[in-house]
Amino acid sequence: MRANTFASITNLTMKTENQAWHDLQAHAVTQLRSDFADRTLRFARGPAAAEWEQLRTHAAAQLRPGFAARVLRAARALPGSATLLEQFAFGAATAAICLVAVVYLHSSNTRLENERNLAGWQQLADEADDLDQTL
Repeated sequence: MRANTFASITNLTMKTENQAWHDLQAHAVTQLRSDFADRTLRFARGPAAAEWEQLRTHAAAQLRPGFAARVLRAARALPGSATLLEQFAFGAATAAICLVAVVYLHSSNTRLENERNLAGWQQLADEADDLDQTL
C-alpha cells in the first residue's frame, strides 16, 4: 500500500493504517471481559440436556392441572375453518375494493393534473393575448 508521503513529512506523529488498526484492536480487546470467548461459545452451543430438563420441569410446575385438556377442549369448540367458497368470496371482495380504490385515485390524480395543465395553458394564452395587444 502506498503511504501518504506528504502527511508523513508534515506530521511525524501520524500512524500508518496498520498501526491504527492494531491500536484499535488492542483497545477493543481491553474492553472485553476475560471470559468473553467462553461465554460466547457456551451461548452458541446452547443449554445441555440436563438444563433443558430442568426448564421443562420448572415450566410444568407453573401450569395448573388439566391445562392440556382445557386447551384441547377449547380448540375443538372453535368453529371450523373457512370453506373454499368463503375464501374465494373474501378474495374477490378484497380485489374489488382494491380495484375501486385504484380507479378512484387514478381519476382524482388525472383530474388534478388536467386542472394544472389547463391553468398553465390559460396563463400562456393570457400572455400571448397581452403580447398581441402590445404589438
